[in-house]
Amino acid sequence: MKIIGVDLGGTFVKIGLVDSLTGKILKKSEIETKVDLGGDTVVKRISDEIKRLTENENYEAVGIGSPGSIDKENGIVKFSPNFPDWNNFPLGPKLSELINKKVYVENDANSFALGEKWFGAGKGKEHIIALTLGTGVGGGIISHNFLITGSTGIGGELGHVIINPNGPLCGCGNYGCLEAYASATAIVRMAKERRKKFPNSLIFQNENISAKVVFDAAKQNDRLALIIRDEVVEALAVAITGFIHTFNPEVIIIGGGVSKAGNILFEPLRKRVDELVMPSFKNTYEILQSPLVENAGILGAASIVLQRENL
Repeated sequence: MKIIGVDLGGTFVKIGLVDSLTGKILKKSEIETKVDLGGDTVVKRISDEIKRLTENENYEAVGIGSPGSIDKENGIVKFSPNFPDWNNFPLGPKLSELINKKVYVENDANSFALGEKWFGAGKGKEHIIALTLGTGVGGGIISHNFLITGSTGIGGELGHVIINPNGPLCGCGNYGCLEAYASATAIVRMAKERRKKFPNSLIFQNENISAKVVFDAAKQNDRLALIIRDEVVEALAVAITGFIHTFNPEVIIIGGGVSKAGNILFEPLRKRVDELVMPSFKNTYEILQSPLVENAGILGAASIVLQRENL
């Protein structure tokens, strides 16, 4: 069976035709979102691209991973910071009308968790915590094979668990959230704040500072980069320990751009979590890097269809 996965971002939309059995992306394309043209135009452009991509192809349904608070039962984007005018916007129904197919909409971080369950490091697992470390920090919880989203469908905001109430301001308005420590945005901020103290750091040999630049410097034993790495690890370890104690997952999967740091992030993280968890939880979980990489958004979106239709 073939499914369309739509990874809806504030700048670009990635669309893929996915083989549901293998997880192979048979065709894919990318278009600019052009949010400024308005919701109806964005939906029309997505429908046109789906029609172009699926010419002479049969497919079952469409899954859309969208940022923001989602009414998944009705396919409505209730609110999204990336789409300021999309308050209670009926994304699913509008697209469904244009392409004459079922359309399922889910929060993008939740769809990332579903993608890992169906096609990634969580395949064959029933209890999964998924974290995506990018511009922000998103998360998804799967327990007994069900996506946990709470009473109004907007739960699972793992990036906004407060690590330190006296910590830095987070984009959500609170202080000391996991996102304020472990996102790419936070990593760059931490580097820039310490520039005067560490002017000779390898980090500042680069015109454009990024999380990758910081972790590359850490791999060369740069002092500032290692300090930042340790702060990221500590925040993630505290949060993940809480998730382990609360949800008892089989696996914690970490994706997003920051996860590409690899062992310099994952080795100390695994060690620190092992130090923090209660004895009864030791050896009950694994902390893994997502294998889906650049295709995580499309595969996650396609997985929404599989999850909703219980395939």
